[in-house]
Amino acid sequence: MRSFLPFILRRLARAILVVLAVAVINFVIIQSAPGDAASVLAGEAGAGDTQYVEDLREQLGLDRPFHVQLGRYMSSLLTGDLGYSMRHNMPVVDLIMDRLPATILLVVVSILFATVVGSLMGLLAGFNRGKWPDMVVSVLALIGYATPLFWLGLMLVMIFSLNLRLLPSSGMATVGAGGNAWDHALDVGRHLIMPATTLGLFYLATYARIVRASTLDILGMDYVKVAISKGASRLRIAIFHVMRNAMLPVLTIFGVQFATALGGAVVIEVVFGWPGIGRLAQEALLQRDVNLLLGVLFFSAILVSLVNLIVDILYTVVDPRITLQ
Repeated sequence: MRSFLPFILRRLARAILVVLAVAVINFVIIQSAPGDAASVLAGEAGAGDTQYVEDLREQLGLDRPFHVQLGRYMSSLLTGDLGYSMRHNMPVVDLIMDRLPATILLVVVSILFATVVGSLMGLLAGFNRGKWPDMVVSVLALIGYATPLFWLGLMLVMIFSLNLRLLPSSGMATVGAGGNAWDHALDVGRHLIMPATTLGLFYLATYARIVRASTLDILGMDYVKVAISKGASRLRIAIFHVMRNAMLPVLTIFGVQFATALGGAVVIEVVFGWPGIGRLAQEALLQRDVNLLLGVLFFSAILVSLVNLIVDILYTVVDPRITLQ
């Protein structure tokens, strides 16, 4: 435990620096975009008066120099204040915390689905190199990797919602549905099936290809050949000799794919009407709600950094050869 504590502290310090750097970059990029919240609010109010727009800019602090705005933003960020959403008329933190559980549920379920099913497919293909299971897995992985998420989501809605009427087409839960906690969980699960499947299929293809390649490499190693020569069953070889080492590349890319899954969740949440932070970010972008958009990006950076920290720790547990640096 003593060796783990300095390792975790070093990784945590790096994660904090990365999150702060991302916050600065996000602020610079968003503020450099044309237009601002004052122009949007004035347009919606039907006020084309230049003085009205300038008064709004002064009220929102947009008339100050860029470095002053950046300094105020970073100082507020360090105190946990993400600002106020003029559009929703409530603090940004409250908005994000209300939507964050939905996005975490969607991303975690989709990544777990992709990891488990994709790894099993990769093992199946690796143990049957050149045979029909290998060909089937390879073709399915290629199709899943090449299929656009929005198209796949729309096709699932058309088939399972409009035609077969088996699953709800949008939302996270049935509006006005009663029942106990178990009924509510089942209802959320039914709404989750299509969004999680759509998002997970893309990453499933990646895991299947990586695990297949790792399995082929491991099957050619001496200790596996010795186990085969001793008459060990394929199941025993897969579980005790291949699976643990084949999972190392999967664990490596898990943190990276969590970040891309958050990005993919924006498309999925819009297609399926899922009430998460991805859809919230899209609304904030269209409405030029800068504080809200920056808050969503900041929380996303924190989530990705935490997942990468957990992956680093798990990697040292799974592979003892990794030094704690």
